[in-house]
Amino acid sequence: MTALARAADTLLEASVIGSFSRIGISARSRLLPEFSASNEVGGGGVALVTGATSGLGLVAASQLASCGWTVHFLARNPDRAARAERTIAAAARGGAQVSHGIADLENTDSVRAFAREFRGTHNRLDVLIHNAGAIHERFAVNQAGIELTVAGQVVAPFVLTWQLLPALRAAAPARVITVSSGGMYTQRLDLTTLQMPQASYRGVTAYARAKRAQVALSQEWARRVSPADIAFHAMHPGWVATPGITAALPRFSRIMRPVLRSPDQGADTIVWLATANPLLLGSGLFWHDRRPRTTSRVPWTGERDPAAARRLWDWAAAAAEGRTGSGGS
Repeated sequence: MTALARAADTLLEASVIGSFSRIGISARSRLLPEFSASNEVGGGGVALVTGATSGLGLVAASQLASCGWTVHFLARNPDRAARAERTIAAAARGGAQVSHGIADLENTDSVRAFAREFRGTHNRLDVLIHNAGAIHERFAVNQAGIELTVAGQVVAPFVLTWQLLPALRAAAPARVITVSSGGMYTQRLDLTTLQMPQASYRGVTAYARAKRAQVALSQEWARRVSPADIAFHAMHPGWVATPGITAALPRFSRIMRPVLRSPDQGADTIVWLATANPLLLGSGLFWHDRRPRTTSRVPWTGERDPAAARRLWDWAAAAAEGRTGSGGS
């Protein structure tokens, strides 16, 4: 990478708006070698994508199918799933198969049932993409007493990964990609505040804390599992014009509309992480626009406690096994 490209990337990253908006990916796609090098692997693998009925998940699933990947996706609504399957199948090439299963990520039993069904029909899984996410306007808990944001975006990905480890190992070197959010930069990892109480609940804050936890768990997975078997990557897509963001953050979407990324731009690094040569990627990093990025931008959100991620892991494992309810609140 030339000195000019390195300097431009550094300036974009420091500016936040320049980095997270369509300005960032437009500039980087012309400057960074990761966008010009031919380092993608061929199709033919099996990918599982959560939240693929719209937005980034739908784009990522469609692009993988267009590269010849067999795509199975998780959805909550049968009608939306059927429409998404038709869209993804229309993009499929090279004999790629497209299918879906129905599950509620905020219900751990439903996630387990989905995983059992997947294992019954697929003997390997090359890429698992945790993309599903939602900002809840009001406080609510699931049947285990876990706040829904944490249940769907922290516990559910943990359970799904754990349940699918045999299929991932069968495809070694496999990869797990977690789609986080730039919002996680506003929060630090703290298990005691991960679940917000009803009295002070704010959906955007709950979402950002869950996204921070996702990144920490991705790094914990990478620490515990050999990259020769499974590599773990977390990324943030920048500010993207998706139906979910428009609904949850209407004022932000309206003000920033001219510079919001398209879903294709937001999904770019997801697909790249799924298809790039694994020797280039390592494991346990946090990515944005095809390059590793820091996980902390301001001192007060840095990791003050080296054991915080391990405690989060233990709590997520206990929650996945039904051994804890509202712990962490």
